[in-house]
Amino acid sequence: MTHFAIGESDFLLDGRPFRILSGALHYFRVHPDSWADRIEKARLMGLNTIETYVPWNAHSPRRGTFDTTGMLDLERFLREVAAAGLYAIVRPGPYICAEWDNGGLPAWLFREPGIGVRRYEPRFMAAVQEYLSEVLRIVRPLQVDQGGPVLLVQVENEYGAFGSDQTYLKAVAGIIRDAGITVPLVTVDQPVDAMLEAGGLDGVLRTGSFGSRADERLATLRKHQPTGPLMCMEFWDGWFDYWGGPHHTTSVAEATAELDALLAAGASVNIYMVHGGTNFGLTSGANDKGVYLPTITSYDYDAPLDEAGNPTAKFHAFRDVISRYAPVPEAVPSRGAPAPETSAALSAPIRLLAEPGTWTQGGWSEHSTVPTLDELDATLALLRTEIPAEAPVLLTVDEVRDRAYVFLDGAPVGVLDRERHDRAMMLPHGGHLEILVEDQGRVNYGPRIGEPKGLIGPVRLGTDELTDWSACAIDLDAVPRLWDTTAPDAPGVGPAAWRASFEVGEPVDHFLSTAAWGKGFAWVNGFNLGRYWRRGPQETLYIPGPVLRTGRNDLVVLELEVMADPVAHFVSGPSLGPIEL
Repeated sequence: MTHFAIGESDFLLDGRPFRILSGALHYFRVHPDSWADRIEKARLMGLNTIETYVPWNAHSPRRGTFDTTGMLDLERFLREVAAAGLYAIVRPGPYICAEWDNGGLPAWLFREPGIGVRRYEPRFMAAVQEYLSEVLRIVRPLQVDQGGPVLLVQVENEYGAFGSDQTYLKAVAGIIRDAGITVPLVTVDQPVDAMLEAGGLDGVLRTGSFGSRADERLATLRKHQPTGPLMCMEFWDGWFDYWGGPHHTTSVAEATAELDALLAAGASVNIYMVHGGTNFGLTSGANDKGVYLPTITSYDYDAPLDEAGNPTAKFHAFRDVISRYAPVPEAVPSRGAPAPETSAALSAPIRLLAEPGTWTQGGWSEHSTVPTLDELDATLALLRTEIPAEAPVLLTVDEVRDRAYVFLDGAPVGVLDRERHDRAMMLPHGGHLEILVEDQGRVNYGPRIGEPKGLIGPVRLGTDELTDWSACAIDLDAVPRLWDTTAPDAPGVGPAAWRASFEVGEPVDHFLSTAAWGKGFAWVNGFNLGRYWRRGPQETLYIPGPVLRTGRNDLVVLELEVMADPVAHFVSGPSLGPIEL
């Protein structure tokens, strides 16, 4: 069997120096029937390894479950990497950041008061043990010394930016080793002295995460890793976007020069990302460093392979650089044809406020005080109560996480938005109060990870707390099936589900334009494409070809605000918004 080890200055593959030329490709952000295509294109760029995170919360949305079906089939993904003749790096966290909802940590972890997340605390460690045992049961037989592709496994993720609990890090490394992982372990931190010190672990190779000033960063890393190979575990070749911001790109020339400097210094590299993919469904995260900024659905990342897997100018430039240091295959992938253009009228709206009980599996629940979304196990919920019929009065809440649509007697009053720090709204009179509360993505980096969602703190009318609430948790998975049980076209205002059918000649990638819509979610053939928002920068949703079928296809749109143009336009390519200058 193949032997992989850490030498005095190099990685060693069967005793010979080996440079890792890796690219990040997250299986959970790409349709599984497209994995082989993306992996092969990474190989054609000159890479010899594929790296992936593992998202705990996607695999275990409920404690005691571990889903490995469809887009979560880690074993299939790793075997496809091996079939392409490439190696693999697995980074299971338990925390991954990755601009992923809650940094990959399950929301149910935080519902137990006082649990010590990302530190050596018995309840957290018991959950980590359960999770890593499931992941590593898949990884163990796929290690390189057992005939598989896995070269490295990472312990935690950029822990030095969060804490310094060495007992915790050692315990995570111990769990990994006790699960039968024999390949080398690594940590990763930003190349800052304090972070490398706090996040590193003796006996485990330290690696860095950066996208510029390669010589300087490698020198800092070498101070903390006196022997062994130097590796940039995250070479940031692009960046992510947030709603309301610009589309971030990095200069091809500058990124290529930095990659050249890394390789000239003899370092190994993992290009983050070689292909970013998509935050399908409700998986995108958020940042909050004083202002809440939710991440968009596209994870294009300005990577060498774009969101649909097409090679970009950065692909060709990186390939040229890599060819100076390692053999590169002769074949070069070409861009796919433009996506088919068509349109279809949206019709038969079903309005949430008209019959909300049909939107939930559990029906209404009663609460003395306003419940959080966590208590309701929901990402979208309708809350109701009655308020006295008095003169105009001020409605206040301690904090909105993340967006609340307020209706009084069925008429819209306004929106409370976390990003704007909204906490108060004047109501013109008393009556039937309804508030639709939306979780726009959990913070994935920093101290606000794991915070509860919904209306936080007492909701007050003037100085008095509002009590006696009814709550309806919206089952978003069931939205595409609403027409089976609910009559459409009821009059009214507010959020509504719409549907359309469209014809497909060949099931290839499509792009759905959302530029004329407000804010919401879209499904094709029951597959949740993700969120859209007129704020941009993103103005299209990517539809993977494998989701489609020849002939009739079904589109469902849940519009939370106003459907100004009830027509679905399918366009020739992505529109990710104005580029940051």
